[in-house]
Amino acid sequence: MVQRGVTEDEIEKALNDGWEAGDSKPGTSGKVLVLPYHNLWEGEFFEEKEVTVYYKRIDDSVMILTVKARYGTGFPRMEGRP
Repeated sequence: MVQRGVTEDEIEKALNDGWEAGDSKPGTSGKVLVLPYHNLWEGEFFEEKEVTVYYKRIDDSVMILTVKARYGTGFPRMEGRP
């Protein structure tokens, strides 16, 4: 998570406000969210960050499997989708 530049707050926001990741494997869920970034990542300036969280629900808890981050601009958005 730290190596990819994703914070716990961003993970929580993606889980709460993101849309379903279309590439989740069976038995795994995923959420995607594009966030404003306007910052440097590895020496390069980026306007946006796309955060994808893959997870499993186990009883009443969520187990995070992995988190991906992409930095850039103009990422596709799917606001309003569950």
